[in-house]
Amino acid sequence: MAIEVETAQVDAVRSFNRFYTRQIDVLREDLLDSPYTLTQARVLFELAQREPVAARAIGEELGLDPGYLSRILQGFAEAGLVEKTRSRQDARSYELTLSARGRETFALLDRNSHQATADMLAALPPLQRERLLRATGDIQRALTPQALPPAQRVLVREHGIGDIGWAIERHARLYADEYGWNGEFEALVAKLFAAFAGEHDPRYERCWVAELDGERIGCVFVVRNQDQADTAQLRCLLVDPRARGLGVGQRLVDTCLEFARAAGYARMRLWTNDLLSAARRIYEARGFQLIEQYPHHSFGHDLIGQVWERDLD
Repeated sequence: MAIEVETAQVDAVRSFNRFYTRQIDVLREDLLDSPYTLTQARVLFELAQREPVAARAIGEELGLDPGYLSRILQGFAEAGLVEKTRSRQDARSYELTLSARGRETFALLDRNSHQATADMLAALPPLQRERLLRATGDIQRALTPQALPPAQRVLVREHGIGDIGWAIERHARLYADEYGWNGEFEALVAKLFAAFAGEHDPRYERCWVAELDGERIGCVFVVRNQDQADTAQLRCLLVDPRARGLGVGQRLVDTCLEFARAAGYARMRLWTNDLLSAARRIYEARGFQLIEQYPHHSFGHDLIGQVWERDLD
């Protein structure tokens, strides 16, 4: 069944395409103050990167009509930019290479393209430049067919600069959107993460972030229980809705368990609420048992708090 896409989404992408083509000036006949169009420059680039190469391979890579590509290559040959030799693998076909003049022409185009892009980036403040580069990476990843399924592209790593702030904001927004929890929850999460970030012993306390293709999609951390030194406390497990169903929560909890065992803890404990059923299923599947539950009014709602625990032997 065909997937329906909202008209507003289609319009947004088309608007971006129009904006970007104007921004990099690709609609001009003389790309980068050269006598070449964008398509001709792309053909030169493919020749420079892949020579010797068959014309058919270039056409398939760029999605060009064979007749149109043939006219471009004929023009290059007449200008002395390309040379044609019989293929060593197949005597019935020919391979294309750039001539010395062709390499000089490509080098000039490449330098001009590099400088034009550098000038565009230099005009941006550092923060906007970083945002632009992240966005271009996101676009490329989103539109590139992946060789591996999403679950195999998930990376779980230790936290770094910026991750704590992201985790606090994502918890607050996600729980407000899905459960209607108020600012009390954001304050609690901020307090817990701030305590960890401000002072923690990495031998016994760690935080992890899950990424999918470089984008943060989950987090969790472990600290020493305040009342029992031999007990590890699991806190703030979060999986972004975009990544649910990929086993991210299970991997994060497994990472916590492995670390806690290696650190010498005897057991692991966590606190949650009964309406968080997806997280509860993960805990149950990993051997946690409910040891206490009680009603409480928090985050603007009447809730049932739960304490879960398991041994680490």
